[in-house]
Amino acid sequence: MLGVIVNTLTVIAGSIVGLLAKKAIPKNWTNFIMAGMGLCTMYIGISGAFEGQNTLIAVISIALGAIIGLAVDIDRRVNNLAEKIEKRFVKDAGEGEATFSEGFVTASMIFCVGAMTIVGSLQAGLIGDNTMLFTKATMDGIGAVFFAASLGFGVLASAAFVFVFQGSIVLLAQFVEPFLSDAVIAEMTCAGSLLLIGLAFNLIGISKLKIMNFMPAVFMPIILVPIFDWVGGLF
Repeated sequence: MLGVIVNTLTVIAGSIVGLLAKKAIPKNWTNFIMAGMGLCTMYIGISGAFEGQNTLIAVISIALGAIIGLAVDIDRRVNNLAEKIEKRFVKDAGEGEATFSEGFVTASMIFCVGAMTIVGSLQAGLIGDNTMLFTKATMDGIGAVFFAASLGFGVLASAAFVFVFQGSIVLLAQFVEPFLSDAVIAEMTCAGSLLLIGLAFNLIGISKLKIMNFMPAVFMPIILVPIFDWVGGLF
């Protein structure tokens, strides 16, 4: 768990630096900086989307993920929880500033979507190798500075999600590893990256997609890849 703890601490440290820097940023710059972070998020999403090798798996993953997400209404539940935390710990955001939930959802997905998260956590859990998680921790810490400066306290709170998500993979590594082949990880990265592109549109102000309702799509390749392999083997 050392790599997960270090990763969590770097997100916390980077977020604190970003929040302190945010106080020095003029209020009328906020929207412009948020748009810049949106462009960065879009770049991350587009880069990761090309990890996938089967477009059909991506399409079905997004469709099934949306159906499950809407049925459970994940977005509403996450936002309700975020609002409770915001009311208790955070002062009301100023006009034009990101809400707590926007910062939390955006940072959580950026820090936890991708091959480095899954592979690094598996390596830490299976063989005790934290090298990849240490590298990721450095990248996340730097990213947290800039995202917290533009998106606020929600980015700091995302450290909890990083700890729980990566920590769960590390602790369950021996059980989940057989289901996470290279192909599955690639398709999960692709699906998650498509959601990052949606987040980017939200940050730039083009749309208001309820991204969390698509979240189950990230896990659909765990089921779909073996099915496609089986069907392909029949022919």
